[in-house]
Amino acid sequence: MAPKFGTSGLRGLVVELTPALVAAHVAAFARACPVGTGLFVGRDLRPSSPDLADVVLRAGRAAGLEVSDCGAVPTPALALAAMGAGAAAVMVTGSHIPADRNGLKFYTPAGEITKAEEAAILAALGPAPDLPGAAGARIEGGAGAAWVARIVDAYGAGALAGLTVGVWQHSAVSRDLLAEALAGLGARVVALGRSEDFIPVDTEAVPDWARQKISGWVAEHGLDALVSTDGDGDRPLLADGDGRVIPGDILGQVTAAAVGAEAVVTPVSSNSGVDLSGRFDRVARTRIGSPYVIAGMAGAGGRVAGYEANGGFLLGFDATGPAGPLPALATRDSLLPIVAMLAEARRAGSVAARVAEEPARVTAADRLQEVPTEASAALIAGLDDPAALTGFIGGLGETLSVTDRTDGLRAICASGRIVHLRPSGNAPELRVYVEAEAPGAAAALLRRALGAVRQGLADT
Repeated sequence: MAPKFGTSGLRGLVVELTPALVAAHVAAFARACPVGTGLFVGRDLRPSSPDLADVVLRAGRAAGLEVSDCGAVPTPALALAAMGAGAAAVMVTGSHIPADRNGLKFYTPAGEITKAEEAAILAALGPAPDLPGAAGARIEGGAGAAWVARIVDAYGAGALAGLTVGVWQHSAVSRDLLAEALAGLGARVVALGRSEDFIPVDTEAVPDWARQKISGWVAEHGLDALVSTDGDGDRPLLADGDGRVIPGDILGQVTAAAVGAEAVVTPVSSNSGVDLSGRFDRVARTRIGSPYVIAGMAGAGGRVAGYEANGGFLLGFDATGPAGPLPALATRDSLLPIVAMLAEARRAGSVAARVAEEPARVTAADRLQEVPTEASAALIAGLDDPAALTGFIGGLGETLSVTDRTDGLRAICASGRIVHLRPSGNAPELRVYVEAEAPGAAAALLRRALGAVRQGLADT
């Protein structure tokens, strides 16, 4: 796919992310957006990222910026370091998508760029600048340590004492820092599944092979929980002591309550348990993507938090943890929801026991890959016809009640179950989300919905 902005940054095939294209976008970013004291640059562990980061560093220098190279570091750690220094940042990452793709995430000193700033970058695009040599960037090695210290200082050295936690390391850039943070909080850490080859891990649509591996590790090592992240460390993955993966939106609503949020902003695809819990004064729904959540948080004021169905958590106020201050970080983060859930599980007796305290609403999601965006759009457009939509939902064994077209097509059934179809904003994928009253019902509804969507794509 040609590189374009999606739900979180610029994404495209590596072969199309040419030095000229990358340099032109960095130059446009420097012209169109606030950059403060300079530019911090980080990257994930996919094979193409070092060379792309080198282009970003040189393009920043060509724009006259003081450039700091943070190396391989999680996206939230880069954002935390850059915002603390009053600087802009660019993260080279394709997040959870396969290694043949990559991308750039842009941050001003205030945080992740808004959709308006994204439009300003596109409007400012021009010819690629001439790039200077590789030397000249300042080495900034403390971003990862500061990310870990933020959570350890807030929760305290004994917060996870007595827990045995597996860390599925795979190829996540956060893998060593995540283990360091958990050990610093008193957990016994078991490192698992480290890979030098890049493995795309989507925390919102965990495939069966990964679930089987996770449940096997949990049983083999007697784990209280297993945790991981996606490739760039901004989306969490957490499984309980039985190896069941906890949906990211459940992590989000538990974390929001744990940090004392009064208002919550979350996409339309997130679990409705946050509304039913009664813990929050306000719950606002947005389109899917962290820029929309950030925009919603900006308008909420007060003790506001945001999260997505992938589990990425945004803290919009300075909170207080069990042991000390927990500074705001209004960009998608994986470490806080992992630690918050584990600390809550220690209080409740287990992860499963803490999840059981939430309203009985269960979400599940999957994706159909290599589905062109135009094919997804055609399928959903065909369901604009009321009779076609009624027939589609009826084929799933449900009766249609109302629809929500905030982002894609979200059908609420008379039973209270939900089916939501949405083309991915950053990959040729069609996302399918469902919600039901129990895990088995959600899994069955998801299987039926995926089958119906496959048939619909074949017929379109």
